[in-house]
Amino acid sequence: MEKSFLQRGPVIILLALLCTILWGTAYPAVKIGYALFAIDAADGFGKLLFAGLRFTLAGLMTLAVSVVLQKRLVIPQRKHWGGIVQLGLVQTTGQYIFFYLGLANTTGVKGSILYALATFFVVIFAHFLFPDDKMTLQKILGCCIGFAGVLLITLEDGGLGGGFAWTGEGFIMLSTLSSALGSIISRRVTQGQDPVVITGYQLTGGGLVLILLGFFGHGQFGAMTAQGLLLLTYMAFLSAAAFTGWTMLLKYNPASKIAVYNFLIPIFGTTFSVMFLHESIFNLRSLLALGLACSGIYIVNKEFKQMKHE
Repeated sequence: MEKSFLQRGPVIILLALLCTILWGTAYPAVKIGYALFAIDAADGFGKLLFAGLRFTLAGLMTLAVSVVLQKRLVIPQRKHWGGIVQLGLVQTTGQYIFFYLGLANTTGVKGSILYALATFFVVIFAHFLFPDDKMTLQKILGCCIGFAGVLLITLEDGGLGGGFAWTGEGFIMLSTLSSALGSIISRRVTQGQDPVVITGYQLTGGGLVLILLGFFGHGQFGAMTAQGLLLLTYMAFLSAAAFTGWTMLLKYNPASKIAVYNFLIPIFGTTFSVMFLHESIFNLRSLLALGLACSGIYIVNKEFKQMKHE
């Protein structure tokens, strides 16, 4: 019954929308969290401590969901732990070191549009690593259009240096690279395993590494308020809910059928950044960049769907 329910069209649409909306809210939530916890702009380790608390809590929430679904706590076999540790270090620790530090030095709008790079990195890596997932003209077209959007949003009137900072946009790009590598690793690690269980352990482990980095780097919070703790709980929940919902959809449906919804994340990310951070996107450059990035993602994923039905 669960399998049949998660294969229904309306359920797929609603759950995929929920996941992408939740991920979209993360962009302004991180920046608001810095303010609520009074994390100094120069305190990189404080930002990592903040990230570590979020993902450790998210991992524990995900494992709790797994316990409810499985009616027991599933402990992976010893032979699978190496892959889980590798996934946690790349997809959680590595990705969010660069994401949290980079987002502190750029806008939520730019960060969400730069997210488009993750999809294109996956396409490129898959071409070299998986014989059944080679590059095609349609994928190349989608990548070129998407990269054009990314290039446009990082360029300003002053040229590349005017709109690009390695500790801002550069770190966000490295974050998307880690995300893409994590997706490749995940495809191997989750073979024959429950993706919800794997996600729970990798989030918890990756989050604990971030906490240790923040702690030994003497990161600190300037304030601890009820509002801040509520936001932290929400951010952990959004990660746990989005990753759990997404992996359940992928378990019972073709990946190509679900991947097409990725193009919504930059849309929701920019929308929520405008709403909660009062950032501006209503100019020709930003709107065109967003349109190109989303179009590129859609074209790449549409290719997957067509290949599936051939």
